[in-house]
Amino acid sequence: MSALLEVKHLETSFATRGSLIKAVDGVSFSLEKGQTMGIVGESGSGKSVTCYSLLDLIPRPPGQIDGGSALFKGRDLLQMSESELRSIRGREISFIFQDPMTSLNPFMKVSSQLTEPLRIHRGFSRKEALTLAIEELEAVGIRDASKRVHSYPHEFSGGMRQRVMIAMALITRPEILIADEPTTALDVTVQQQVLNLIKKRQQELGTAVIFVTHDLAVVSEICDYVNVMYAGRFVERAPVRQLFSDPRHPYTMALQRSIPALQERGEDLHTIPGLPPDLSVPIKGCAFAPRCDKRCPDLALSAERPPLTEVASEHWAQLCPCCVAPGDPDHI
Repeated sequence: MSALLEVKHLETSFATRGSLIKAVDGVSFSLEKGQTMGIVGESGSGKSVTCYSLLDLIPRPPGQIDGGSALFKGRDLLQMSESELRSIRGREISFIFQDPMTSLNPFMKVSSQLTEPLRIHRGFSRKEALTLAIEELEAVGIRDASKRVHSYPHEFSGGMRQRVMIAMALITRPEILIADEPTTALDVTVQQQVLNLIKKRQQELGTAVIFVTHDLAVVSEICDYVNVMYAGRFVERAPVRQLFSDPRHPYTMALQRSIPALQERGEDLHTIPGLPPDLSVPIKGCAFAPRCDKRCPDLALSAERPPLTEVASEHWAQLCPCCVAPGDPDHI
């Protein structure tokens, strides 16, 4: 069975004064129908830019897509015209953005924002679109939807606004949903409700999901397959159970140790030392070597970045000699 979305060697950069920032550096992945794929990594690793690049949502300038392909049902998204992409955005591929308060128009009622994609992409009348909008709000757990649909975004709580965003993203029944850190600004209780809601609606609609987050604990709950991203590249990818039971890259291991729920009571929370690399400076060797707690810096690649290597069935990892060294048993 062919993949619903096949991304190969995607490269995206941003021009700044005197330098070029390589935000996405040769990223490849595939997404099957109904699958939930996670992209996880620290802020600035390139997760969101990867997703925005697929539908040309990066600002131009300073952003530019330097290479690669993104085949969606056999058509390359990166080669489409603006009018062709407009017919896909919000209809066949939808987004849930990180901050609903900045994504929802504060001057428009929720009813107008929910019905707009139905009228544009599906040709619904005002009455038909409003009826479906109310049904979708009820489906995402908003009570008195027939009344609340005519409210403005500021009249909803943060959790309710995120529910509105989910309703808006799914109302056209897209084939792919991209959720860009949709629970980051929410408290733990509301976060769990939103995750359950996304899973429930996905099961009902059969939508494939790309879930972007910095939280491996969230990934363990919702994803089938995971890509771990660092400095613009995937350093490990594997089915979620395999990634947690047998992580191969030190960055993945460090992210796992940073999950508070896995810490012993009274122990200091684990933090990854150092800072992510400056992407305005070309990375010639292993990007994670300066922060790697294997404590074998002399083994790190310095002339080339390590390629992804298949270490087990469906399990790939960047294997720098420093990364695969025995290391310090207190840390690994």
